[in-house]
Amino acid sequence: MTRDDWLKLGWDNRWCGPPVCSTCDGVPFTEDEIEMGDCVYVLRLYEAPEMAEAVEADHSPSQWRASNLGWTHPPVPGG
Repeated sequence: MTRDDWLKLGWDNRWCGPPVCSTCDGVPFTEDEIEMGDCVYVLRLYEAPEMAEAVEADHSPSQWRASNLGWTHPPVPGG
């Protein structure tokens, strides 16, 4: 299953919205979420492990949210 197949499966089952650009489009909210100040969680998709490393190296929320969940990355193959 490709990433696009996986995303389409989520869309078809109403588990997620379509991919949007948070920079250009903004993060999608309901009116209630805006009024209540609720969090809307966003998953960043990476093209390659090197991209993940570059993004996460400079984004402390990505680091501490993963840490709070007990998530760690396995070693990069060949790295």
